[in-house]
Amino acid sequence: MAKKGNFPLTDWLETHWTAPAFSGWLLAVLALCFFGAATNTMAGWLYVLSGTILALLILGAILSVRSLSQIQVRRPPLNPVSAGDDLTVELIIENKSKSPKTLLQLWDMVPTVMDQPKNTAIEAITPQGEQHWTYYLKTQQRGVYHWHEVELRSGSPLGLFWCRRSQEVPAKAVVYPQILPLNHSPLIDTMGQEESDQKQSDRRFQGANEGVTKALRPYRYGDPMRMIHWRTSAKYDEFQVRELEVITGGEDIIICLDSGSSWLDDNFEQAVIAAASLYFYASRAQLNVKLWTAKTGLIHGNRTVLETLAAVAQEEKDPQHTLPKIPLIWLTENTGSFDQLPLGSRWLLFPQEKDKVSSFLSKSLTGLIINSEQSLQTQLQKIPQ
Repeated sequence: MAKKGNFPLTDWLETHWTAPAFSGWLLAVLALCFFGAATNTMAGWLYVLSGTILALLILGAILSVRSLSQIQVRRPPLNPVSAGDDLTVELIIENKSKSPKTLLQLWDMVPTVMDQPKNTAIEAITPQGEQHWTYYLKTQQRGVYHWHEVELRSGSPLGLFWCRRSQEVPAKAVVYPQILPLNHSPLIDTMGQEESDQKQSDRRFQGANEGVTKALRPYRYGDPMRMIHWRTSAKYDEFQVRELEVITGGEDIIICLDSGSSWLDDNFEQAVIAAASLYFYASRAQLNVKLWTAKTGLIHGNRTVLETLAAVAQEEKDPQHTLPKIPLIWLTENTGSFDQLPLGSRWLLFPQEKDKVSSFLSKSLTGLIINSEQSLQTQLQKIPQ
């Protein structure tokens, strides 16, 4: 990373060849002074002294360039985190040469939207050895962040010249939206009650322990102990787990984020958090839940949904992805979009002007108006009106 206050010429020399440090400039001036004095006095020892200093400068310039040769930087993949958690970043600096590398500076050019570029100093890397550098980034907002550049800088071994080189070391950091721990969500629980109570019976049926066994299979790590069939396990001398019959109500829970429209930034971020929280609440309740956005259409699967919500943006549209024709949960800022919702749908409204909302609400659909000044978690657990 260029140091603030450097002249453009100095930066160019440092990144393309090598640039004198302050001590280098000082020795260069002394060499010129000694050479000027030698030409006036014809003293041989002054010529020798100026030549020696010049040779030392040339040697320092060459060695500073060589100090960054045969150094390779790589990084393991970054594990996704949720907004608010620390992102662990690791870099591995390898010395491919047969001589040690000493006194290095390293910058990871992190995007400014996340943090300032991070740097460290490395005292020495053994021949054919490697150095691990791990640091942590505090994530504030969900998103998918990319950066590519790592810079190495060295003045070794004499400190007379600085040499800086950059390497392409791609990084992709996925920061998931925050997921609120909902104890209940009437918006999800009451979906479809007008048509049938089948879903509630299905959920009770799936939670049963006896009388609904479809098959037995060997135990896998993570299976609940209550699902072990003890008689069969004793017979085969290994744990056997019940697989329960799944009865569906013939209808999905579909959470739709109105990402094709324009939003206030704060409202959109709150809507993304709400979509993630509702999706995982329904998933924990063993409902057949899917997510819809204007860019991706219908998707499901925890990791896929989280990555989609991490990358989702406003005003993203794909004409191929139209709203499903079955009841859904619609997260929007635009009350005019209620007219396109299927009968039996629910809505979650993030209004720009709260005082002018009630006259525009749909008379045939129910939902919740989110107040940005109140807790989103508390509001998502309210009964829709």
